[in-house]
Amino acid sequence: MENYPVGLQIDYSEKSNRLTVFFRIFLAIPILIILMLLTTETYKNENISNDNEHVYTIGILVAPTLLMILFRQKYPKWWYDWNLALTKFSTRVTAYILLLRDEYPSTDEEQAVQINIPYPDVKKELNRWMPLIKWFLAIPHVIVLCFLFIGLIFCTIYVWFFILFAGRYPKVFFDYVVGVLRWSLRVSAYALLLTTDKYPPFRLSP
Repeated sequence: MENYPVGLQIDYSEKSNRLTVFFRIFLAIPILIILMLLTTETYKNENISNDNEHVYTIGILVAPTLLMILFRQKYPKWWYDWNLALTKFSTRVTAYILLLRDEYPSTDEEQAVQINIPYPDVKKELNRWMPLIKWFLAIPHVIVLCFLFIGLIFCTIYVWFFILFAGRYPKVFFDYVVGVLRWSLRVSAYALLLTTDKYPPFRLSP
């Protein structure tokens, strides 16, 4: 089986902290606020009614990257570094909320969540026109992921109760949840981060 150039690994822990798992949704609020502030900014124009707030996304740089690849065949390194750092941070927060890890998400350290998204050589590895249609080509993946995430939600609810009684995260469910996150990351790298033109595989495994 050929490895995809984008990878995600999350270390499995034999034991989970029952106390932090019980209060996980509340403990995650501060770090979720930080993540929200990094990804969205809302402002009101005094000349516009209160019902028409403007929301600007300052998180993943999609449109600017698309335009740079299309017209200049460049992917500015600092844009890549920002997108990668934000992706890693948001994945650590997600892993914490989904009970995969007990340590509180760091804003900069990788901890037990390893993400590999290579920096692309745009002129050699990327077709400058592909970003215009990647969103369309990714639709089959989005449909499948919708069903997979429904399973992930039910899985997490079950695991929450299981950890409270058994003190551990069942490995089979852990592998499934990590697999869904891995699949989602590949699609994101293909259609949003635009770091690869290689079509994501339909699988949960590495």
